[in-house]
Amino acid sequence: MSSLARRAARPLLVASIVLGTVSGCGWFAAQPPPPAPPPQPPVPGYDLVAAIHAAGEREQSVITVNGVVDPGVAALQRDAAREEQAGHFDQAAATLDQALKLNPDAPDLLQDRAEVAIRLKDFTQAEALARQSWSLGPKLGSLCARNWQTVVEMRLQARDAAGAAAARKSVAACHKPGVTRY
Repeated sequence: MSSLARRAARPLLVASIVLGTVSGCGWFAAQPPPPAPPPQPPVPGYDLVAAIHAAGEREQSVITVNGVVDPGVAALQRDAAREEQAGHFDQAAATLDQALKLNPDAPDLLQDRAEVAIRLKDFTQAEALARQSWSLGPKLGSLCARNWQTVVEMRLQARDAAGAAAARKSVAACHKPGVTRY
């Protein structure tokens, strides 16, 4: 290499070493994402679980899917419902957890447990359980609507308007209309 070429290459080499060192120090590093906003406090008088139940009750698809239920699991589910109505949310969660040990892939149990998680203010678990319930469930009808309304409510709590809007579309997709007859 000629002397002129070496002298011209030297500043480029120094510049690349300096830039490599500077970028390694974090001067040009990407900024970390901002922390997630705290959950939105519920509107006084607005019951998240009641809104979820209402979505299930509104859903009147032509198709209804009800699975076969073990009598022991059904008894635990009824006990959990009584405990929840009495305001004993920790007990209701424990009872549903016991039922889920007997039948871990029961979509209705998973959704019930998601709703109790909401009562316990565990919104992350509530959304995860509702999504798991949907993935194992019929993907139509009342349970489907409850699953996705849970996701809507949890996305709203997380101040994720886009996620809530997408979940609302999924609630609507749970409906299977009947045949129009004249």
